[in-house]
Amino acid sequence: MALKNEYLKGLLERVKQRNRAEDEFIQAVTEVLESLEPVAEKRPDYIESGVFERLVEPERVIIFRVPWMDDKGVTQVNRGFRVQYNSAIGPYKGGCRFHPSVYLGIIKFLGFEQIFKNSLTTLPMGGGKGGADFDPKGKSDAEVMRFCQSFITELGRHIGGNLDVPAGDIGVGAREIGYMFGQYKRIANEFVGVLTGKGIPYGGSLARTEATGYGLCYFTEEMLKANGSSFKGKTVVVSGSGNVAVYATKKATELGAKVIALSDSNGYIYDPEGVDLELVRQLKEVERKRIKEYVTSRPRATYTEGCSGIWTLKCDIALPSATQNEIDKASAEALAKNGCIAVAEGANMPSTPEAIEVYFKNKILYGPAKAANAGGVTVSGLEMSQNSMRYGWSFEEVDGKLQDIMKQIFAACDKAAKEYGLEGNYMAGANIAGFLKVAEAMKAQGCV
Repeated sequence: MALKNEYLKGLLERVKQRNRAEDEFIQAVTEVLESLEPVAEKRPDYIESGVFERLVEPERVIIFRVPWMDDKGVTQVNRGFRVQYNSAIGPYKGGCRFHPSVYLGIIKFLGFEQIFKNSLTTLPMGGGKGGADFDPKGKSDAEVMRFCQSFITELGRHIGGNLDVPAGDIGVGAREIGYMFGQYKRIANEFVGVLTGKGIPYGGSLARTEATGYGLCYFTEEMLKANGSSFKGKTVVVSGSGNVAVYATKKATELGAKVIALSDSNGYIYDPEGVDLELVRQLKEVERKRIKEYVTSRPRATYTEGCSGIWTLKCDIALPSATQNEIDKASAEALAKNGCIAVAEGANMPSTPEAIEVYFKNKILYGPAKAANAGGVTVSGLEMSQNSMRYGWSFEEVDGKLQDIMKQIFAACDKAAKEYGLEGNYMAGANIAGFLKVAEAMKAQGCV
């Protein structure tokens, strides 16, 4: 969809010129501005007060070197990032990603998306994101610890429980969070909830590990119900095999569906009998092996090299939960051809703009990442609340709050889409609903 509003067209051109070669960031901004076109037409006061101009520029960008020593005693140097994007409705909140693909454009795209996602949760959290081009794969625990300690030694001066609260993302799990929290506590000389995703013994929240995958299914179930359907009896394909994919598989199965495929960065498995989740968890979480080992224990299952072919499998529901832009136009067309009725995103921006056009053209229900995968940051926000109260809720209490919030997120997307004449377009609804709350706060706080 091309922009028609002259102001927004000019703004997008300035974003492209100012952020050259940051393709993911430009893609994210383009999608949001296209969705917000009816808002700009209806609310010229947002243009007059410079809300859109400020929205596309981060409040602060921090880039730093991360020197660390490997097990051979050789000094290695990586690059670290933190984009503190928008604090209009609360302290910056967003994960840290450790992966070789990380560069400024990736972090800005993720931080920009986080603004709307956090707004949708109804919790007081601003948008931020961070990370480094460090690859934890193949590194010893000692090497990972030394890297994390160096990373947080620099980043620590820029974060705080009421300023910026990082969490995990790709490459940053409980181990990395633990190392970073320990180093921050040592430097700051205080025990404060400055990181989320912590272990349960030292301030973490029950249900945080499950949150993104569970939340994805709670949102998807609401979207299906609103359109006369449900998970029950459906066949599901899930990409990835990390926390999001594993717990999306678990919850989808509990809701009556059959998950037939999972993947990793090398390829995917297809199991017509339904994925044996405990076997996957043993391979990935305990033995740290590749997904292809699954077929040695499940003779009817098959393994295929390469990841994109997973979307050629016939399914009713697709839950892309691996990485950005994993579904392109051809993959989306394959899903449509095979009768897929819904796509909901567990990863951040896993569908290309061309793929999204295919969804809409074929009337496939589409749950965008900033709404569908908001479960993780929702429970991170609940972890912050528990840390502030020096209190902990039970798994059932946290899961109940998560379900309620994911239902509210869908309702907000649905309502905003209808109010702006875009019924059924939950992408536009998510962008509009998330934006309006932030825009009102920005406008009320003046030109800052």
